[in-house]
Amino acid sequence: MLEGGGQIIRTSVALAALTGEEVRIDRIREKRPNPGLQAQHVTAVKAVAAICRGETEGLVQGSRSLFFRPRGRVSGKFTFDVGTAGSISLILQALMPSAAYTPGPVDFDLTGGTDVKWSPTIDYVRLIVFPALRKFGYDAAMTLHRRGHYPKGGGRVTVRINPARLLKAVKSVERGKAVALEGISHCVRLPSHVAQRQAEAARDRLGAAGYHEANIAVETYPPDRDPHIGPGSGITLVMKFADNPIVGSDSVGERGKPAERVGEDAASKLLKVLETNAPIDRHLGDILIPYMAVAEGPSEIFTSEITMHVLTNIKVAEMVTGVKFEIQGELGRPGKISVVGTGMRA
Repeated sequence: MLEGGGQIIRTSVALAALTGEEVRIDRIREKRPNPGLQAQHVTAVKAVAAICRGETEGLVQGSRSLFFRPRGRVSGKFTFDVGTAGSISLILQALMPSAAYTPGPVDFDLTGGTDVKWSPTIDYVRLIVFPALRKFGYDAAMTLHRRGHYPKGGGRVTVRINPARLLKAVKSVERGKAVALEGISHCVRLPSHVAQRQAEAARDRLGAAGYHEANIAVETYPPDRDPHIGPGSGITLVMKFADNPIVGSDSVGERGKPAERVGEDAASKLLKVLETNAPIDRHLGDILIPYMAVAEGPSEIFTSEITMHVLTNIKVAEMVTGVKFEIQGELGRPGKISVVGTGMRA
């Protein structure tokens, strides 16, 4: 249904773990070139199952049907390795809602891809997603130990999540004056000029649009002290506003893609968000849906684009939690999303 991919898996098991509902997912990624569960999805479900003592059926790579039954909530320390460059950021999308109401702190040690295509970069998660979740009363901290890129992966992050007794409703429909334009451009196992060219191209594109004060840090490693497994690069841009909204964009390098284009792509994506005056960008918009569904009271956000991922997350959240979202806007356009959450408590 709708997006038809991994988003359905991640959100279904995350909200099932919170609500105690059993879920069955069929025809998994049926229309994808490589249908069924992939390594990243298997790892995400295993991680969620670990913190809710979940039982599963069909949890093997390639499976097109999955049954998930949560049996409680536990805390502690957990280690998971995707074994590929599968996205750590997407694994966290499944894990983090599930860990909201554990009986004590939860520590995750995750190995996989930190900066890969079709996924938010790890810098996007820690610089944009984590601050947005703090408004709900969600307390999480991340340490990035090593980056991982396609195809070798090997990136590693540790995340600590302190449980909440209750998530607060959030209203984010306006943004104040822009106060800081920042970013991180990195490269590993590559000449340092790659990260510098990405940053410079982003600055030039932003400057041409009137944004001249872009403070983009450049992260590189000397060849003899580079701990990463394989080459890769990427850039994440962040715009902060006076009333604390943060919007962002990212782009990752790939073979045959000039560093200048990587930087320009990230800048162009950010400018598109800024044109809408929305305080929530298109990626954060879909990430926040599960938290809005279980928070106490009415939440409302204005996102730069109603995407198929947003609609998919809303559909799944309604099916699992019983809430009803309202959408003001059309697919592919800016819009407002509101819901009265269930007020779930620990």
